[in-house]
Order: sequence, then structure tokens, then C-alpha cells
Amino acid sequence: MGRKYSVIILVFIVISISAYLLWPLASDEFIINWDQQQIEDKKNFLLYKPVGQSVGNRPNIILIIVDDLGKTDITLYGEGKVNTPHIDQLGAEGVIFDQAYVTSPVCSPSRAAIMTGRYPQRFGFTYQMHEFYVANRLQYFGFKYLVDSYPWLPRGLENVPDVEMARKQGLPPSEITLPELLKKEGYKTALIGKWHLGVHEQNEPCNFGFDYQYGFYASHSLYAPEQDPGIVNVKIDEDFSDTYIWKGQRQGPHAIYRNCKEIEEKEYLTNAITRECKDFIEANMDTSFFLIASYNAPHTPLQAPTEYVEKFNHIKDPVERVYYAMIQSLDDAIGDLHVYLKEMNIDENTLIFFVSDNGGATYTYTTDNFPLKGGKITDFEGGLNVPMIMKWGSNIPQGSHFNNPVSSMDIFGTICSLLQLDLPQDRIYDGVDLLPYLFNENTRDLPHDNLYWFRGNTKAIRTKEWKLVWNDEFNERSLFYFGENNLEQTDVLSANPQIADNLEKAHDNWASELLKPLWPPLVYFIYKDEGRTYHFDN
Repeated sequence: MGRKYSVIILVFIVISISAYLLWPLASDEFIINWDQQQIEDKKNFLLYKPVGQSVGNRPNIILIIVDDLGKTDITLYGEGKVNTPHIDQLGAEGVIFDQAYVTSPVCSPSRAAIMTGRYPQRFGFTYQMHEFYVANRLQYFGFKYLVDSYPWLPRGLENVPDVEMARKQGLPPSEITLPELLKKEGYKTALIGKWHLGVHEQNEPCNFGFDYQYGFYASHSLYAPEQDPGIVNVKIDEDFSDTYIWKGQRQGPHAIYRNCKEIEEKEYLTNAITRECKDFIEANMDTSFFLIASYNAPHTPLQAPTEYVEKFNHIKDPVERVYYAMIQSLDDAIGDLHVYLKEMNIDENTLIFFVSDNGGATYTYTTDNFPLKGGKITDFEGGLNVPMIMKWGSNIPQGSHFNNPVSSMDIFGTICSLLQLDLPQDRIYDGVDLLPYLFNENTRDLPHDNLYWFRGNTKAIRTKEWKLVWNDEFNERSLFYFGENNLEQTDVLSANPQIADNLEKAHDNWASELLKPLWPPLVYFIYKDEGRTYHFDN
């Protein structure tokens, strides 16, 4: 009898453990239900045509977004890893922002803010989009203990989105984007290059105000087929994420689309994006246009034309060699586009913004962002402080630097103010008009009193002189003084606890206005520096 009970108990234990490990984690906690009333209100707002200035008298607008390009990768700010004369020339003919910040140190939330002029946390776009989550605890434990994923560590989530909800992650259809506002005013609009704001039918780019679309939807795509004899490919064995990057190939959201229909593309993607930009400009010379030139360089996968790689044969590390070649190719492509505007005699009346969506990705072993601390995914300067330029012929100061903190959201704010665009009153806009500040940087008023970052337990706030970075879950807290530089060399928290407390209270007040995240983070990103370990939600 005792043996029988032992067997029953053993069976019960096995069943219980199996149920615990295999029980599905997908739940209805993260159901995404877009607000249909807000979508209808948006539709009605965009249908209303205001009577105002003729669109023909307004400037063309080009927004150049580059991907994972750090400030120290280029020579725009002095010494850089790669000589970038064309980006430098763009800056020499405009205003270079020395302290430009993105709203997130990772691609998709950062781009959501650029497109909307709003902190993405206001509409639940708090974290990077994730294509999949662990289905059960067995997958989680296998990921945690059997896979060497450092510096990415899986989170022990009790509830995750199901497959359908993961696919609905992206820019909510109720959000009003810059191209939608400009199209309403009569501008011809185009997105050429990377989107990374959703793959669902309702949040793909063709539903957000673009007359023309070319590019891919996901975080990355191949620059060229792997077997192309004119391309050098390098895979990063030390980078856990690189396997995933290459796995996407040109499939699904990584495929190339024209007007949201999949096409085949053989030209190196950086060059193809420039080609498409020039074609769009030529087709719309007789009207005002808004063009987003969204280059994916130098984001992985590491692929570069052989002739560019050969320029860096003196670099021993093959990862750095191809990375530098990709930046050189990107610089030439931007130069090609810039020269084309001059040749078409529309340069003087074209407002150009140039910005990176976040800092250099140190975990790919391509860059270190030195002397900036940290990199992509972190809330240190290496992840948030990015290259940014504004150029508009003789209409703004040329060859100047602006040294007060600004935000990538200010691109939206500046354009809307310049064109006197009507904005709906049912939402808060965070981007400001930079134009008045460019002519009087010494004004006591700053574009922003505070800049904020928020990803769950990962938080940061920046004033003109102070920056606080902290993580509630791991009790990590660092305070930096920016009176002389913004290098985050010394943590001064112990000497200034009251300042840190005041900054945290200001952040709490701001965060009280935010919407609950529409989806959860997937992993912790670990960053180590000078014996300290920092955790960042992603």
C-alpha cells in the first residue's frame, strides 16, 4: 500500500510540475483595443481643411533619420571614428545641436515620438516592440539557464501578450502623425526606408498619411542578399542578438515594400533608399513635399559594399571594418541627396532635419561611444544624446552650434509652428518650436526645463545641470552634474541627496499623466561600468 501511495504522489508531483512549466502565460492583461472614438475623431480632424497660407509658399521638408549612429562614430562633433564630410557639410550649412536627446534609447519608441511630437509613454508605447514572448515557464527557464544571452537577461513574466496582441504592437491608429498633418495641408508625403512602428494592417505606414512608401516594416532588413559577390558580410559571434538579426533575411516585415506591397530589391539598401528619395523629389518638384529618408544604416546586420570595406583595410577587427564602411557609405548617400537638392535649385527652400534614433549599440562590438557613458538601451548619454542637425538655407544661422538640451520631439514642434498647423486639443504635445531659440541661445528660457525617460522601473530626468538615472526594482540610483560637460564621469548622488529626491518627485509628477504600457518588456539589458551593474528594461 505504501508503494502505491508513493507512486500516486510521484505522479501528482510530475503532473503538477509539468502543469507549472507548460501552463500558457498568454493572458488578456495585454489586450490592445484601440479607441474607436479617438480614431473617428482623428478622421474627422484630418478631413477638415483649414483656409490659410498657400502650400506653394511653404518650404519642402526632409527628415533624415539614421539608425543607431552614435555621436562619436562621426566627425560632426570633432574627432570621430569615421570621417563623414557630407554629414559635416550639412552641419556647416545649418545648426548643430550639441545636446540633442531622443525620448528612448531604443528604436521604435524613439521613432514614435519623432512622428507624433509626443512622449510615446503618453499613448502606451513605453517599450520596444517584441515579435514574440516566452509561451510558458519551461521556455523561460530554458532561455535563462541554457542560453548564453548576456547582456540580455530574460524577465520572469507571469502574464504575456498572445500572438495576436504581439502583432498589434505599434503606433496606435488614433495617434496623429506629422505626415498626416502635412498631407492635410496639401504636402506630398513619403516614407522611404525603415518604419518600425507596426506591422498590423492598421498601423503599417500606408495608414499614417504617406502618399508614397518604400522600405521595410521591422527593426532591420538585409542591405543586400548574402550571396551578393559585391558585398562583405560579417556575423558577430559574441552578440546574442545577431543570430536573430540574420534570421529575418528579407522575409515578412523584413521584406522590402513599395506602397505596402512586397517587391524585390537588388541594390544595396543604403543606395536604394537614396535612389527612391531622389525619384520622389523629382516627381514632386512642382509642389511642396515632406520626405522621411529613414536610413537603417549603420544598424546590424553588418553588410557593406566591397569597395567601401577596402577603404578600411587598416582596421584589423572585421566587425569594426565593416561597420565603418557602412557609415562611410551612409555619409556618401546623404551627400548624394544633399548635392541633388542643390542641383535641382530647391536647397534654399528645403528645411532639413538630421537625427539618429538612438546612440551607438555597444553590445554589437561595433562602437563604444567613448567618451560618452553607455550606449543603446541604456539611459546614459551614449544611448540618449544623439547627433542632430537643422538646416534651412539662409533662414537660420549657418555653421552654428546650439548647446542647450533639445529633444527629437522638437522636430515635430518646429515644423508645426513654422507652418502654423492646427493641432487637436484632445492631447498633449511635448515638442517645442526651436526657431526662436536658434537666434537667441542666451535667453534664460530653455526649450525644455526637464526632459524625461520612463520604461517601467527604468527612469531618468535631465535638467540643464543635472541628470538622475535610476531603477526602482534593483535600487540603482546615479546623479550626475552637467555644469561643465555631459560625460557622466562622476556619480555625485551621495553629496546631493536632496537634489536627487527633488528630481525624482518632478519625474513622478510627469509620469502620473502617462498611459499604462500597452505591452510588457521582454528582457533586462545589463550594463557594467567601473564595478557597478545597471539594469534597463527592454
